[in-house]
Amino acid sequence: MEISELRHLVADSSEKIQSFRRSLDLDQLEEDIARLNEEMSLPGFWDNQSRAQATIEESNQKKQVYEEFVSLDERLQDAELGLELLKEEPDEDLFNETVNRVKGLTEDIERYELNLLLDHPHDHANAIVELHPGAGGTESQDWGSMLLRMYTRWSEKHQFQVEMIDYQNGDEAGIKSVTMLVKGLNAYGYLKAEKGVHRMVRISPFDAAGKRHTSFCSVDIVPEIVGEIDIEISSDELKIDTFRASGAGGQHINKTDSAVRITHLPTGIVTQSQSQRSQLQNRETAMNLLKAKLIQREEEEREKELAQIRGEQLEIGWGSQIRNYVFHPYSMVKDVRTAHETSAVDQVMDGDLDGFIDAYLKWKLSKSNTNDSLN
Repeated sequence: MEISELRHLVADSSEKIQSFRRSLDLDQLEEDIARLNEEMSLPGFWDNQSRAQATIEESNQKKQVYEEFVSLDERLQDAELGLELLKEEPDEDLFNETVNRVKGLTEDIERYELNLLLDHPHDHANAIVELHPGAGGTESQDWGSMLLRMYTRWSEKHQFQVEMIDYQNGDEAGIKSVTMLVKGLNAYGYLKAEKGVHRMVRISPFDAAGKRHTSFCSVDIVPEIVGEIDIEISSDELKIDTFRASGAGGQHINKTDSAVRITHLPTGIVTQSQSQRSQLQNRETAMNLLKAKLIQREEEEREKELAQIRGEQLEIGWGSQIRNYVFHPYSMVKDVRTAHETSAVDQVMDGDLDGFIDAYLKWKLSKSNTNDSLN
């Protein structure tokens, strides 16, 4: 890297940080953080646990936005100082140190910029991830387990926690279905990019003839709604079943019918939970999942109505194929919506999804900007 290129990167970083400064009301952020800290210190704060949890999450989100901006600004100043020192007295070690510093800074600025794009009311929430393999028996069920590992590895790399809510073993291998909670700031904002049908092509290890197989798995992503969920559901609209819990490697297995499955008859939405020891706890978890799905359904219906009013072409939605994973006759993962692709299939399956997620967020932003310019 030449010194001129390094100066250009630092100038770009400075411009972006200044744009962040203009778009963020730092004084208001400080006031909000102080107000939330005071609220959390009041006696009786935990009397309403759901409201308390929502307050804590709001505080953490605002603190992260503020503290990360301050950190980026300080790192920019260090980079600019490095450039000034190099101008006065060129030094190879200082140059290499400044290059590494600026590269890290530009990567983190891009990540920060994407975080600021997560402005949907639920983007900062935890994510509820459901995997449902399609028809195809063991091959599709094995594909489901591969996706489960992929999302688990991605979560670990981002230091997100994964809690299993429901796990149904496959007949011979893999999974029949999985519901898990990914806990961490912006988990839903990132993982919503994964909602849709994922298609795999490979030589099946379960086919003695060594034939190529195509498998599908649907991935549903909804935000975990914290606090009281304002939605009315009549008991007449529900079909509630209990069954014996079972899980991977013998986990969650017990001798009573503690697992709960709830079917919302008007919509056909089904949720279930077996992660808790008691039937009452599993029923509460399954009901919260149902309410979150119903809220998501209402929001999607409103978006469809607005799209029809604007006369725009609807994007690929739930139930449609969003990404292809090809293991044979060549290696490629390609997103249908954004056209982002890579030949590093093994890395993707090991949780390297950020390229696809970043491309999706930028694609959504470009569509939003296009719609705004047409209105």
